[in-house]
Amino acid sequence: MDSNKKTLFDKVWDAHVVDTVPDGPQIIYIDKHLIHEVTSPQAFAELESRNLKLFRPEQVVATADHNVPTLNQELPIRDELSRNQIQQLTENCKKNNIELFGLGHQYQGIVHIIAPELGVTQPGMSIVCGDSHTSTHGAFGAIAFGIGTSQVAQVFASQCLLLNKPKSMRITVNGKLNPNVQPKDVILYIISKIGTDAGTGYFCEYAGQVFEEMSMEGRMTVCNMSIEMGARGGMIAPDETTFEYVKGKQFAPKGEGWEEKLEYWKTLPTEPDAVFDKEYTFNASDIQPMITYGTNPGMGISMYDSIPVPQNESEEKALRYMGLRAGQFPSDIKVNYVFIGSCTNARIEDFRSAAQYIKGKKKSEHIKALIVPGSQLVVKQIYEEGLDKIFTEAGFQIRQPGCSACLAMNDDKIPEGEYCVSTSNRNFEGRQGQGARTILASPLTAAKVAIEGKIPAFGSLN
Repeated sequence: MDSNKKTLFDKVWDAHVVDTVPDGPQIIYIDKHLIHEVTSPQAFAELESRNLKLFRPEQVVATADHNVPTLNQELPIRDELSRNQIQQLTENCKKNNIELFGLGHQYQGIVHIIAPELGVTQPGMSIVCGDSHTSTHGAFGAIAFGIGTSQVAQVFASQCLLLNKPKSMRITVNGKLNPNVQPKDVILYIISKIGTDAGTGYFCEYAGQVFEEMSMEGRMTVCNMSIEMGARGGMIAPDETTFEYVKGKQFAPKGEGWEEKLEYWKTLPTEPDAVFDKEYTFNASDIQPMITYGTNPGMGISMYDSIPVPQNESEEKALRYMGLRAGQFPSDIKVNYVFIGSCTNARIEDFRSAAQYIKGKKKSEHIKALIVPGSQLVVKQIYEEGLDKIFTEAGFQIRQPGCSACLAMNDDKIPEGEYCVSTSNRNFEGRQGQGARTILASPLTAAKVAIEGKIPAFGSLN
């Protein structure tokens, strides 16, 4: 091992250092600043109160996603708080010359879905957003992380941030995945093994055959949930899969600009023998389709295993909240809701895999199943590919783009005490509504639950 060899993270970080405070933090330049209606109003207000101008409006991309209703988006928003936040975002963007993909815009959608699919997200970039799941964009070999409201204001004013460089971690998964194991299962498995704080203070690079063979959608799902193991962000080295995905996108470089960028992007992967501060290695064959049974994403098991005995008071409390007991099999849980959506799993590939399984089947009568595309572009693809017919004939309801039932900030809440199998990223208490009980899973597992009416037992479904 050679400490002079650079990791992917080192290369991208070092390329963005503007200045270094002696024995202290560094000033990092930010290439893209993504904003939405929830964490930007206070930052805009701070600029105004200090009589500062927004430094580089062309580096900012805005959308409406967290608070938007997913039905009747063409009508005025009924909820006053949501309506005011969307209105405030519209006014702030207009005042500061920021392009806004608001309701009714052809590119509107969840912030972490629209930036990649439009080619805004590119390898080697530094990307921030006032949202923890900004780590999604690391799938492209970018340094991407969530920031707080005061930092949003900092970026508005200077296009820079004062930061301490995080440590580096690598998670390697080699081998062949089992049938029906999706990228969501891979990351849920990793978090169940290393815990929700193993990544604290680190930027994590995912390496090995499993990630090299993943589609960009799959890589985004994995990087999206890096934050759930405490990491500052997650990254995957850019390769031909990355370049093919970005090429030709709306805001991707074109012509000579593309060739120049490509040449640079190819230099980014970690050098052989580079040293990481922490390493984990897993075998793909050990991973089965996963679900969570508690109130943090680390409380995960194979959906064929029984719920383990709690090891501490917080795990006991989680089981009480979930209304579950040790030794119980997931197939015994009375599920009434299924949600396929969120910035983790609302891309076209997620809906294709669900539709492929659902085709020709009918959902269970007692299940309410929501399909919530991540963007207007995903909606377009769903209809062009005829997936809408598969979903509606099976009894699923297709909604309009937004964060939806991932978090209780809009109308799509799960009732108290009900179980929802969800493709989102967090299963905290009250995350999907007060008293709601969230079980995280992959799009394929969620589709199976909707059809079967329960979490499948081992061998019951192919």
